[in-house]
Amino acid sequence: MDKLIGREAEIQILNDALASPNAELIAVYGRRRVGKTWLIRTIYEKRLFFEFTGLKDATLAGQLENFSLTLSSTFRLPFAIPKPPNWLHAFRLLIQMMEAQPSTQKRVVFLDEFPWMDTPKSGFLAAFDHFWNSWASKQANLVVVICGSAAAWMIQNIVKNRGGLHNRITQRIRLLPFNLYETDKFLRNQRVRLDHYQVLQLFMVTGGVPQYLKDIKPGESVAQAVDRLCFTKDGSLRDEFDNLYTALFENADKHVAVVRALASKPGGMTRKEIMVACRLSSGGSLTKMLDELLESGFVATYIPFGKNVKEAIFKLSDEYSIFYLKFIENSKSPGEGTWVQKSASVSWRSWSALAFEHICLKHVPQIKKALGISGIYTEQSIWRVANKDAERGVQIDLLIDRQDNCINIIEVKFLNAEFTIDKKYAEELEHKRRVFAKKTDTKKTIFLTMLTTFGVKKNNYYLGLVQNQVVMGILFERV
Repeated sequence: MDKLIGREAEIQILNDALASPNAELIAVYGRRRVGKTWLIRTIYEKRLFFEFTGLKDATLAGQLENFSLTLSSTFRLPFAIPKPPNWLHAFRLLIQMMEAQPSTQKRVVFLDEFPWMDTPKSGFLAAFDHFWNSWASKQANLVVVICGSAAAWMIQNIVKNRGGLHNRITQRIRLLPFNLYETDKFLRNQRVRLDHYQVLQLFMVTGGVPQYLKDIKPGESVAQAVDRLCFTKDGSLRDEFDNLYTALFENADKHVAVVRALASKPGGMTRKEIMVACRLSSGGSLTKMLDELLESGFVATYIPFGKNVKEAIFKLSDEYSIFYLKFIENSKSPGEGTWVQKSASVSWRSWSALAFEHICLKHVPQIKKALGISGIYTEQSIWRVANKDAERGVQIDLLIDRQDNCINIIEVKFLNAEFTIDKKYAEELEHKRRVFAKKTDTKKTIFLTMLTTFGVKKNNYYLGLVQNQVVMGILFERV
């Protein structure tokens, strides 16, 4: 069984740090259950000199006691190190241990759940700042990795630090869930054999979060797995939503309010629309909150074609959150068979169509590869015009604006059979193409592209309108 799936870019960063002639300070952050600790322990297994994990909701005294016990255990001392009086002394003890065991090889100090160590009035961050700037940064054979699931804390206090740690981070890793290629490979590594259509449906629920995928059993269908994980009283994903945001953000109620507002508007919202819907004031606090949701991978932002960054559209991009709010939260009849019943409903069809669109937005490199335009500079965006009396509204959920003077308008369709373009849908496609060309006044060639699960039947309507088509299998490609 492979120890690691995917994560090629992150593995390269961690390995490069070992080869660096300088001290390295690496910050790793991301949502819970995404595999941060597993990644670091696996890559640095043979180089870990000291690993310490903060205690959730512990006092300063409890954190320091834990630190001294970990030092005694790690270095197999015949006596227990007395609890240090503060973090300055704690880091001095670590320095003494390292200086007592010199090495020419690169060594790794791994501080996990870093934000939990920063208890109120503890002076932890100032002490770590002193540890790094006065000693650790001068040790050419040292890599210090700080890691935390409290993404908001990591972003504000480490990544955007304006004090002694400003610009001291040599590398940062924002660990996100798996894409479809990695999800499929991970499942196979777990002896779970599902076809692409089933993996796609599973991704719509789990969003490629490794810890969620670990709970899938060999021989289970997706319907059985979703029933067990989401709709039974002990299902691991039944109450995950309540824990997810509180673990990541302080005052998470406001973050959850934004998530709920975006979930109610699948087409996305502007900053102003979010502000109004959530009754928030415009200013730094809203900017900070949106930045935290973006950095943590829950929200994505798209600039409509022909617009600027101030007119960006925010969309909820976390599949599990969307699924929870749509189906789990208000489920009145949980238990065996719930998902099979729900998956025959109209709400399932509308949700699956939108979920497939969201997934496609996350796999644009794969789409470009399938279209043969990987080497061409492109910008992806969305586009929409509201309904007016004289003109039907139009929404394009993905378009690829190419430097070679072409634009691909991507039409996405999710269903369990080959898709057929009939007269009514052909008229809708032509209307969409015509309105887009007129409203944007683009002089570029417009290619209408179909992206479907099982392909499009090549009837006369298809031949008269569609220039390209790709199927779901291309989303599973490695790029």
